[in-house]
Amino acid sequence: MTAVMLINIDVDDVERAVAFYTAAFGLKVGRRLGPFVVELTGGSSPMYLLAKSAGSPASAPTGEQRRYSRHWTPIHLDFVVSDLETALEAALSAGATLEAQPARHVWGKIARLADPFGHGVCLIEFIGRGYDEIATS
Repeated sequence: MTAVMLINIDVDDVERAVAFYTAAFGLKVGRRLGPFVVELTGGSSPMYLLAKSAGSPASAPTGEQRRYSRHWTPIHLDFVVSDLETALEAALSAGATLEAQPARHVWGKIARLADPFGHGVCLIEFIGRGYDEIATS
């Protein structure tokens, strides 16, 4: 079985999210799926922005509620860019928050950010062979 990956992001304001993700990462509106879902294209996988109110149930079994202040989750988005400094400037101008100064590693450069909805986002510029520089198998 081959799985197709779709990215879904809960936001409390779809239009503000469209403005951020199109300005920060050059994504385009693909289509609108009713008033509460917008598909963004231009990345390696389609991204769907889903309008979900702050305070609404996020997961019935856990009792968690959605919140859009900075929060931590073990899943975040990485955007691979060709010029980290230019991409960082665009993301910050669009409303991202820089959480740590960009760092350089043998595989490339990384900037750690948060989007305006509290989700973690990284910008990565690969150098040389990228992650292959550190791969062991």
